[in-house]
Amino acid sequence: MKIQSLHEWQEVVDKIIPDLKHNILLLKGNLGAGKTTFTQFLLKNLGSQDEVNSPTYSIVNEYTTPEGKIYHFDLYRLKNIEEVYDIGIEEYLDHAFLCIIEWPEVYEEELYGLKYHTMSIVNTGDEREISFE
Repeated sequence: MKIQSLHEWQEVVDKIIPDLKHNILLLKGNLGAGKTTFTQFLLKNLGSQDEVNSPTYSIVNEYTTPEGKIYHFDLYRLKNIEEVYDIGIEEYLDHAFLCIIEWPEVYEEELYGLKYHTMSIVNTGDEREISFE
């Protein structure tokens, strides 16, 4: 998928929601690619009334939806797997309707054997190239 404007995020969300089968979504993309913008559109469409912000400094934000809790992680500042476990990520994963994990690379190997989705957003300057699996 390719998008060029803010309102096209809605089209992305419309295509992805029916395919969300697992409770973990790894969200990859460079700084400013649109990871938090996508998350704002996604949560609104999942029925959340909460204000969605980047969890850059808090590391994890919690949101409420009619389906259950959604946790939005930003692991960018975490240096190693021990720091990821220190925030209690396993507890969140066990009790969430959905966990959205930005900058998941430090934790990705630990997901071996679990089912999850990966979404990649590449900012090419004029547009965003989005892949979802």
